[in-house]
Amino acid sequence: MDFDYSPKVQELRSRVDGFMQEFIFPQEHRFHQEVEENTRNGRRWTPTRVVEELKAKARAAGLWNLFLPESKRGAGLTNLEYAPLAELMGGVTWASEVFNCSAPDTGNMELLQLYGTDEQKSRWLLPLLNGEIRSGFMMTEPEVASSDATNIRTEIRRDGDDYVINGRKWWITNAGDPRCRLFIVMGLTDPDAERVLSTKGPTATLRLSEGCSHPCSFCVIPKLRGGLQSRQPIRFQQCPQAHVCGSPRLHPPKTLYRSSSCLGARCAECRWWRQRDVPQSEGHPQTRGTKP
Repeated sequence: MDFDYSPKVQELRSRVDGFMQEFIFPQEHRFHQEVEENTRNGRRWTPTRVVEELKAKARAAGLWNLFLPESKRGAGLTNLEYAPLAELMGGVTWASEVFNCSAPDTGNMELLQLYGTDEQKSRWLLPLLNGEIRSGFMMTEPEVASSDATNIRTEIRRDGDDYVINGRKWWITNAGDPRCRLFIVMGLTDPDAERVLSTKGPTATLRLSEGCSHPCSFCVIPKLRGGLQSRQPIRFQQCPQAHVCGSPRLHPPKTLYRSSSCLGARCAECRWWRQRDVPQSEGHPQTRGTKP
């Protein structure tokens, strides 16, 4: 497989790196100052002024929604092409939001772009793509190892024109953000469906074949909807059928695959962040910018 950067990626990588050097790195101290000020005033999750200012600059520079593949609304990059850009953004923990490329919004936008209804796209996708709102992804549960989707215990059961969601979720990124307007919930729609596992190497990986039935599905829940109890952990009640993302029988395999596909780029982002910290922790001068 050819891992060389294409001319398109080289050009984008140079522009992202230049933006990081000119605008992001010099504002790190200001960002932390604003967060500390908001925390002292009891408003820790209040959006920072510096990020909002830089978002406008990144969008004007055409460095916006770079993560979104297979869409005219994004840069149309593959995961392999996007990874080196995410790696550069990972040089600062909050930088990806400046480019509207921060999780969990990225995965949620991909799901809505690929499988959302026209109503869902108008109500949630477009404001997310414009950086006007934030979203959350509810997967982690207190009773099970939730990184393995086959362990999910929250149930999504059809009840007439509604879906009844019964389960408990916690550690939900963006739940405290005042801009968060929706959550995408992972749950079981068919607990009796066959779970096909393929063992390759030391770990078991879920094999999702085209059109197969998998027990996991997704439901979109407005943050302020009645029935969502803001406790630890969060409990659910009802979800209208219009809030289901894709068909409960056919789309879950694809949506699970799509949700997982961005992990490679996210890992690249984390790796570069780690490499920035390691030299400092070892007493060496801290370096910034592209890797040698």
